[in-house]
Amino acid sequence: MKIALIGLGMVADTHLAAIKHSEMGLHLAGVMGRDRQRTAEFAAKASDMMGHRVPVFASVEEIAAKDDIDFALIATPPDARKSLVDVLTAAKKPILMEKPIERTLPAARAIVEQCAARDVPLGIVFQHRVREASRALKKVLNAEALGQIATVEIRVPWWRDQSYYAAPGRGTYARDGGGVMINQAIHTLDLALWLLGPIRTVQAMMRTTPLHQLEAEDWTGAVFEMENGAVGTLMATTAAFPGDAESISIQGSQAAVHLASGVLTLTHLDGRAETFGATASTGGGADPMAFTHEWHQSVIEDFAQALTTNRPPLATGASALMAHCVIDAMERANRSGSATQVASA
Repeated sequence: MKIALIGLGMVADTHLAAIKHSEMGLHLAGVMGRDRQRTAEFAAKASDMMGHRVPVFASVEEIAAKDDIDFALIATPPDARKSLVDVLTAAKKPILMEKPIERTLPAARAIVEQCAARDVPLGIVFQHRVREASRALKKVLNAEALGQIATVEIRVPWWRDQSYYAAPGRGTYARDGGGVMINQAIHTLDLALWLLGPIRTVQAMMRTTPLHQLEAEDWTGAVFEMENGAVGTLMATTAAFPGDAESISIQGSQAAVHLASGVLTLTHLDGRAETFGATASTGGGADPMAFTHEWHQSVIEDFAQALTTNRPPLATGASALMAHCVIDAMERANRSGSATQVASA
């Protein structure tokens, strides 16, 4: 399958490695970026890496007009999405998109609905869903091995130094749509929702600590109630030096699980314990790209297989809206100081 990569920020190198190492015959057909010189340099690097010439596309219209391009991979900041989606969906070109879908829930919902209305496949890069331990936990929950779910704890104790926020627009509402929740913790939130189902109500505080200078929040604390009856807490920050792995802990009536650093620990109330997965970094420290390309590779391969077999991808746009709905409710709860209903995806 031939792929056009749009957006050449820090995650673009991960996508290059993912395409390069795939054994599915994935082919990088070209790249598009906003800075002409940087795009040319990236294309030259990609050509060397791929072993074939990787051209530069002058516009998204050029990508849309090429019948031999099977899908576009969008890795731009969220403020650049709408115009790209307009052109690609008009040409019926499938889209695989980095999170978040857009900066606000209404804007994200509009993109999902537009793709659905034009019958254009849309996948979102939520790579935590493809990890071995995450899939193992999904099987455990589907088998109801934990019994009745009672409590959930979500933690994202990450660190970013101030230089991270020096990039133009990073941590602003105009470019990113917010801070730690929509940019970093959305991955762990999405995973929890994929595993456990929707959150019904939430109370939240979203603050900017003295450790950073940015427009949006670098710390969030929340309590929530889920549709399955469980209650839970969430803490997410980029102000926890030196940064630690994100985690999800679930207490059930028959067993408890703890998912962190790519390892799932399942502890039964009778004392038996099982582990799944292998320890891996997820970019929680000063280097946000300190993680393997293999998870992105799995997401891209899943999307390619979905197109080939005419099935939905692992993370559809509709399923990704669940995280946007929760973040939107958290922002409203932060402003009101009250428990807030989460909108339906």
